[in-house]
Amino acid sequence: MPTVTPPWSYTLQLPHDPRAPGVARVTLRAVLAAHSLAELTPTAELLAAELLANAHLHTTGDYGLRLRSVDAGGLRVGVWDNDPRVPPGFAATDGVSLVVPPDDDAEHGRGLHLVRACAERWGAAELRAGKVLWAECR
Repeated sequence: MPTVTPPWSYTLQLPHDPRAPGVARVTLRAVLAAHSLAELTPTAELLAAELLANAHLHTTGDYGLRLRSVDAGGLRVGVWDNDPRVPPGFAATDGVSLVVPPDDDAEHGRGLHLVRACAERWGAAELRAGKVLWAECR
């Protein structure tokens, strides 16, 4: 008899502390192992690391990681924070993404480009107090 895996989600609230992204990545690895999705770990960890770093560097309050199963053995990695501004690269105007590649010698600005390159789907949602950036991998 075939079994069906029910949908699941985990939410981890993180303080604005430089150790928080590391704690979140350890949690991500444990969740994926528990759900027999360890093959997603490299991509999911990259997605989470970039989104978490963005939240830590560009906001002052707490932020959080949300992991959610999506159809066909996939994973949605979401990071929410209290800043309502959606960064360029996740914002869209008339369905056209506003992506400006960083200069070759730039020290910052590649994180969301990596997310977009590695994710199957990605997006942003406005919240009452902030936003969530998300990316999916399979």
